[in-house]
Amino acid sequence: MQEHLIIFDTTLRDGEQSPGASMTKEEKVRIAWQLEHMGVDVIEAGFPAASNGDFEAVRAVAESVKESIVCGLARAIEADIRRTGDALNNTGPSRIHTFIATSPIHMKNKLRMSPEQVIEQAVKAIKWASEYTDNIEFSPEDAGRSEIDFLCRIIEKVIEAGAKTINIPDTVGYTMPEQFGKLIRTLREKIPNSDRAVFSVHCHNDLGLAVANSLSAVLNGARQVECTINGLGERAGNASLEEIVMAVRTRQDYFPCDTKINTKHIVPASKLVSGITGFPVQPNKAIVGANAFAHESGIHQDGVLKHRETYEIMRAEDVGWGANKLLLGKHSGRNAFRSRLKELGIELESEEVLNNTFMRFKELADKKHEIFDEDLQALVSDEALVPQERYRLLSLKIRCETGETPYACIVISDHGNEMQAESDGSGPVDATFCAIEKLLRSGAQLQLFSVNNITSGTDAQGEVTVRLQKSDRIVNGHGADTDIVVASAKAYLSALNKLHSKLERAHPQV
Repeated sequence: MQEHLIIFDTTLRDGEQSPGASMTKEEKVRIAWQLEHMGVDVIEAGFPAASNGDFEAVRAVAESVKESIVCGLARAIEADIRRTGDALNNTGPSRIHTFIATSPIHMKNKLRMSPEQVIEQAVKAIKWASEYTDNIEFSPEDAGRSEIDFLCRIIEKVIEAGAKTINIPDTVGYTMPEQFGKLIRTLREKIPNSDRAVFSVHCHNDLGLAVANSLSAVLNGARQVECTINGLGERAGNASLEEIVMAVRTRQDYFPCDTKINTKHIVPASKLVSGITGFPVQPNKAIVGANAFAHESGIHQDGVLKHRETYEIMRAEDVGWGANKLLLGKHSGRNAFRSRLKELGIELESEEVLNNTFMRFKELADKKHEIFDEDLQALVSDEALVPQERYRLLSLKIRCETGETPYACIVISDHGNEMQAESDGSGPVDATFCAIEKLLRSGAQLQLFSVNNITSGTDAQGEVTVRLQKSDRIVNGHGADTDIVVASAKAYLSALNKLHSKLERAHPQV
């Protein structure tokens, strides 16, 4: 009988620490619903002690999710743990995840604590957490560079104190797969009470080895993997959920365990996270990239046509790809629209949001001949931004002619007050951005401008991502429209809305 491999998703916590990937409370709840729908075991919703915004987001997720366990992260500090306990109190199934650094470089230079003091603090943290729940996880931060004998000592003590899950993080993506697998095996063999806890891993992708290290750990006894949708995360990201799940599922001849993930929801989850964060998925990304199941070579095409398994080890439809045309049009009613949303695993928080999204769908149906599921995902993502909008695009006029300087005239609503400005530029998008800045004078610096097509065809919606930086804050804006210049204006305003929002952000592990 196959053992259960627990999937611990940290998209809402570690994934959000990607520069520009900040999420609102409402966006976190939407992603959490999708993760629950997909069958994720544990959802790490945030770091409640980091800010009031994070506290409220963790609480909202914990109140909304009923099937998955909702987890909050806390340093091994009493105030952090009590704040996390308060965020999760009187909600559904919950877990407190506490951590303290254990590598010599961290203990000496960051914590300025002796090894004995670190052990003492870790045990205290477990006891504080046990006042709120018996589902406690402990992480020795930077375990990949920690001394093995010290790791054994501290892990034995925290298990004895009540930790039920021991997570071994490769915090800086330093270890090699063989080393990391050996570390997990050694810990399980040397720690006397290791059988009383589930061993978990949390790998970063600095050397591109997060998935390989995680799978090596699974082969050596780890039964929980911490990962994120699309591999989102700090620096080079975390282990990718979709790659972990499909590697284990595809190679059941090799792995002694399996997850309970409904893999048909992987692609919708990927698109949702990409849409909310504004981080496009690269076309050649495994499992969820647009080219993941595409074949250009004539030899490959011939082989696949004759027998799919000659060049495909998975079925595209098993991870959520398929004939994705939305069989709705401008004459479709709300019930048909609502049913299709449900089929796609999309839940909207209120009837008002449903009505607004439906009206935007009708407007899009007047512009496009064919509507696809990807278009619908983009509409839902755009609609989710409306309640937080301070600035809203009302109209945009562009003049672009060969041999003439491009010109833009834009009308924006600021808290309901209309403002208008016009500007020249090196191109229509540049003219549009200059006109916005003439009105709002944000002082932000443009760091990234990215354009992708949501679907195929000349009438496809364009998806634009804009990254802005102001002081030490970086945000991503996202916009979609059949007119790429309009999509660019929406994306720029979306980023400015985030810059002006009151959502507090903090990076507690830094």
